[in-house]
Amino acid sequence: MEKIKINLNPIVPSIQKFEDKAQINVRYMVISPYVSIHIYWDSQISEVIYEVEEPILDQKETELLSKIELSLRETVNFNISEENQTKESLINYIEDNSRSTISELGIKSSEESFRKIFYYLYRDFIGLNEIEAFMRDYFIEDIECNGAGEQIYIVHRVFRNVKTNVKFKSIEPLSNFVEKLAQKTGRYISYASPILDGSLPDGSRVNATYTKDITSKGPTFTIRKFTKVPWTPIQLLGFNSISPEMLAYFWLALQYNANIMIVGGTASGKTTLLNAIAFFISPEKRVVSIEDTRELNLPRENWLPSVVRSGMSNSGVGEVDMFSLLKGSFRQNPDYVIVGEVRGKEASVLFQGMASGHSSISTLHADSVQAIVNRLSTPPISLSPTLINTLDFVAIQTHAVVNGHETRRLREIVEITQVNPDGTFQTNTPFQWNPADDKFYFQSQSQLFTKISEKNGISMEQLIKEYETRKKVLYALYNQKILGYDEVQRVINEYSKNPAPILTRLGIS
Repeated sequence: MEKIKINLNPIVPSIQKFEDKAQINVRYMVISPYVSIHIYWDSQISEVIYEVEEPILDQKETELLSKIELSLRETVNFNISEENQTKESLINYIEDNSRSTISELGIKSSEESFRKIFYYLYRDFIGLNEIEAFMRDYFIEDIECNGAGEQIYIVHRVFRNVKTNVKFKSIEPLSNFVEKLAQKTGRYISYASPILDGSLPDGSRVNATYTKDITSKGPTFTIRKFTKVPWTPIQLLGFNSISPEMLAYFWLALQYNANIMIVGGTASGKTTLLNAIAFFISPEKRVVSIEDTRELNLPRENWLPSVVRSGMSNSGVGEVDMFSLLKGSFRQNPDYVIVGEVRGKEASVLFQGMASGHSSISTLHADSVQAIVNRLSTPPISLSPTLINTLDFVAIQTHAVVNGHETRRLREIVEITQVNPDGTFQTNTPFQWNPADDKFYFQSQSQLFTKISEKNGISMEQLIKEYETRKKVLYALYNQKILGYDEVQRVINEYSKNPAPILTRLGIS
């Protein structure tokens, strides 16, 4: 008998944006041949709905599924590490044991019924139960469950916040699911320790609560999905999140070891931008990154990723915090240190590292230079304002609504020209996004270019010429639809070694 095959990575469709939400009616496959997604406008409630379409079981099939699940839980060892087993081998393992169970129970079932039932066995034993379809949907960024009996919401790349047809009907299955999430993150959650913060095996970030004492609707969870292949800078151009001029500026800044801070609100695209501009770090440079939970996915080989480790239970034994990792990173001979998010005492180590010549990129929750200076110079960080002068510029990400659609934009790039001991400061803003016409504006005056010119002995004329050339390269990549991860990285790397062939290939004179 032919083995069951499940395609967990079907072709990702192209989805257009709809000016009129009432016209939305999109369907695509996420787990072939079993699960499709239907996104449509529900006129009865005047909302866009995200509907997971799974195989429909009749009463007999539902009863058979329950019997097989019960038998498998009692007889089969499911403590199988996903790290040393392929999804295919796990699927075969479940199928073989399921068929054996049916045979032992003396139950007759058609092959068609068994294949429908098998999907749910895969979903609940290998996958992530009710949310497995969400995890397999390329377009989903966040999954949000607000408690038992509540519809789960997702954040979709095209349609943004959307209500789904999926929910956990009662507290018990939701509690069991949160325990499963904890198990997969390698963490522990209980009544005594009811908050979970960790990463799934694929890198997705999980935050969950366990009891009604913490959240009145029972257990909750939020999952920020990990993008295995990061957006390239050229793809960000396609989304109009950033301009070619801004990218060319980043490219030069990273070549000459600028210290950069990317700031913005929650889910404003800080990590996406950080991943994208990392394409511009020369391939021979050594990069060390430090994060609370793994979100970065840098397109390079010479990269040492470090992640904070929580202590055992509440004792703190075995804990490795960001401060310790950052201190250690400066002894690992990095050309660039990347800190996923600056929150506390690690900031003093980071800025002292910048002052001693270790180039850094970091992110921070803030929405303006004033907010950055305030956060860095007051408790719990309490940096000396003059130490903030080691920061070359700040990139401010923002949520935006353009033509009725939620999106993200790089609002402005602000150069830090002087921070005074009293906390006052002077800045220069070479790039700015105008929400009125959704266009990016820039000025030729750049304090960073002046620094690069003076420090490296390059004339300003030569620097501006190189900036213009790189801008043309980025335009050409976008116009010629060279968007893919490997293609973009190859062009950027080759340009850093020998620009002439790349310029000829792209038709740039």
